[in-house]
Amino acid sequence: MPFNVEQLRRYPVKSMRGEALTSIELTARGLVGDRRYAVRDAGDHLVSGKNSKRFRRHDEIFEFRASTVGGEVLVQHGDVSWPATSPELAERLTELMGEPMRVVEDADASHFDEGSVSLIGTATLEWWRQRGIDADPRRLRVNIVVETAEPFEEESWVGSELVVGGARLRAVKRVPRCRMVDVAQDGAVAEHKWLKSLAQDRDICAAIYADVVAPGLVTIGDRLSAGHKRA
Repeated sequence: MPFNVEQLRRYPVKSMRGEALTSIELTARGLVGDRRYAVRDAGDHLVSGKNSKRFRRHDEIFEFRASTVGGEVLVQHGDVSWPATSPELAERLTELMGEPMRVVEDADASHFDEGSVSLIGTATLEWWRQRGIDADPRRLRVNIVVETAEPFEEESWVGSELVVGGARLRAVKRVPRCRMVDVAQDGAVAEHKWLKSLAQDRDICAAIYADVVAPGLVTIGDRLSAGHKRA
């Protein structure tokens, strides 16, 4: 069966709620405008739903929604919205998180984890649903959902070149997961614990990362083709 693009999703501010798209340009950095901004604490850590050398856990971040309007990123919390770089937004984040926060934009810095684009197949999501997991792709914060026939088919593409729409990608690795998949976020409620099942069945991995080899436009319904792996 052909692999057709079924969903596209962008996250203008890292770890905040994102937005559904019908088409988007892919560049070397990924989807244009994806993870354009990030929230950093006083220690310069990226605010997220986990703790690590780079990240600090502040689940309050999931209460905010980021969207792109006329080229400007707006952030909404409750009934109020602000431009991403406004002092008022920084003040609200600081108030909720209990320490100084700032929203930063840096096109040269990586606000990504280990890849510029993330992708998962529909058959993989259905495999989890049949095992009682509410496998909403928003829980994984993936950029591209592709229609597939076999569970985990996309993992076989690692090492291969992918052509999707007008762009070419290189599938680089499986995506390791953390507690964030079990946190209500981006409109997904996370009723069932997914991380434990991922640990038992799939080495705590779901979806794949890909790098953009050649930029181009990707649109819902575009076909994806996977080439041969490099020797």
